[in-house]
Amino acid sequence: MTGREILHKMKEKVGLGSSSDSGKGKSKMSKHITHGYHLVKGKSHHAMEDYVYAQFRQVDDNELGLFAIFDGHLSHEVPEYLRSHLFETILNEPSFWTEPENAIRRAYRVTDTDILEKAIDFGKGGSTAVTAILINCQKLVVANVGDSRAVISKNGVAKQLSVDHEPSTEKKIIESRGGFVSNFPGDVPRVDGQLAVARAFGDKSLKEHLSSEPDVVVEMIDDDTDCIILASDGLWKVMSNQEAVDAIKHMKDARSAAKLLTEEALNRNSTDDISCVVVKFQ
Repeated sequence: MTGREILHKMKEKVGLGSSSDSGKGKSKMSKHITHGYHLVKGKSHHAMEDYVYAQFRQVDDNELGLFAIFDGHLSHEVPEYLRSHLFETILNEPSFWTEPENAIRRAYRVTDTDILEKAIDFGKGGSTAVTAILINCQKLVVANVGDSRAVISKNGVAKQLSVDHEPSTEKKIIESRGGFVSNFPGDVPRVDGQLAVARAFGDKSLKEHLSSEPDVVVEMIDDDTDCIILASDGLWKVMSNQEAVDAIKHMKDARSAAKLLTEEALNRNSTDDISCVVVKFQ
């Protein structure tokens, strides 16, 4: 086994992915719950800016499934920092086990403050985030900033759990902070004519007009739950929530399902970086 293969195996085991990469894992608490991820670099000329976290972790007598997509813009340092630090900050919040939603909101704020303080090292870029924490295979807590998305399927029906934070839908908030939303012909709406998402980590030069406050939602896992899909907008630009669920509904292997979704996005001419995590419950 070459050094590169050994490194890939190590990354796969701990659920850390960037560039063209894939991996998988399974719950020890429930043998039916598995996860897989796959990433592929887009056709742009910059380095890969999508990062994935996917891991089951034992914490005392509890099991946590920790899943996330971090989609950087003008930066790979910010999403890489999020992958290394955000879940640790969340789990270190004293109220995580009793008030996970509030703990996650605080951890997002603390992490964004840390990133802004490191702006000299990280540069002017930022990152979206969608995080999903599966607590003891029963309770799912999803949070997000930006347009990376989490979708759950129950009985084959897709339901979006995250909120796409787009400048057009948050125009009043941005303007109340002193910013503006551009809407040039042939282009998407942008905060101050620059950023195509209304909430993000980092982006120090835009922070006065940009929020890092996450939307947080709790969803209970039951016998009707088929799967969860987390993906960057490289997938969702070319595929609806229901199309993504339908594409993998007959697939047992979560990593193969994640790979199929990224490949289908490429087939539909997505030019962005594409990252995807699939958690299967059947």
